[in-house]
Amino acid sequence: MANWLRSPSALLTVLVSRDRKAKLWVVIGLLFVLGAAGCSQSTAKTGGSSAKPQVIQNIGSDTMVNLAQAWAEEYQNVEPNVSVEVSGGGSGLGIAALINGTADIANSSRHIEPDEEAAVVAHSGSKPREFLVGFDALSIYVHKDNPITSISLEELHEIYAEGGKIDRWSQLGITNIPRARTDRIIRVSRQNNSGTYHYFREVVCGKKGDFKLGSLDMNGSKDVVELVSHTPGAIGYSGFGYNTKSVKMIPVARKKGEKAVLPSIETTLDKSYPISRPMFMYTPGEPPAHVRSYIDWILSPAGQKIVELTGYIPLNIAEDKK
Repeated sequence: MANWLRSPSALLTVLVSRDRKAKLWVVIGLLFVLGAAGCSQSTAKTGGSSAKPQVIQNIGSDTMVNLAQAWAEEYQNVEPNVSVEVSGGGSGLGIAALINGTADIANSSRHIEPDEEAAVVAHSGSKPREFLVGFDALSIYVHKDNPITSISLEELHEIYAEGGKIDRWSQLGITNIPRARTDRIIRVSRQNNSGTYHYFREVVCGKKGDFKLGSLDMNGSKDVVELVSHTPGAIGYSGFGYNTKSVKMIPVARKKGEKAVLPSIETTLDKSYPISRPMFMYTPGEPPAHVRSYIDWILSPAGQKIVELTGYIPLNIAEDKK
């Protein structure tokens, strides 16, 4: 005979046990229904797609990092299923990442070197694609209280280049810089993995020249401007888009005695400003569809508007000026 027939208490235990199991199954059923409804709502909000976002690794130029971040943030509104991850470190670092396969796009404020191009081919089997995405005027910065009104490429050479003979402000006719502790020129430069470093060295020191030792070499473009803003006796070079109220951009002449020109959109495009340069993106061969779509958007009026808003010279203005 069953235990529950022999004892009323056993019968009660069985009924309670069955009741609990029934309740448990009801709860499980409700959770399943609610979960399905939640998934349905989530799918509806994302337009019916639950695919993982495609990630684009964008590495390189510190000159371009603020611009690249602005592009990435805006593109998230255009293509929510594509995530662009931006990091700086310099043009050389970006191209190195392209070579070793950790970057989908390398930002560079200089042309890729032949040995770097060969390394990309050796790793990926394809020649790197170059995309011109805008222009920059490499600007000369001093402290906002420095009374200097202009400088020439020749004088910059004497300040920065190996063998140069200018190391004091008084040699440029500048005396009594407010709060400067010394007459010595404090040279602020960039580290050698920077495209800005290489471009400035070529233009100011000469293709076969090099920098003097003893400069303060900074990691990023913003760091250069920040140090100059707190150092009355300093001079430095950085991108046009990094100008602030705490520093002064000074006009530059090609030769001493010639007209000195301030960097601007107009003087960059008419080439009267002597230290201007193109900005590039590189991919290891023909980019995949989602990367190519991103670059196409950067080259579109919407992407080029961001170039202008961040203080650089967009391609569409350059084309209009031709």
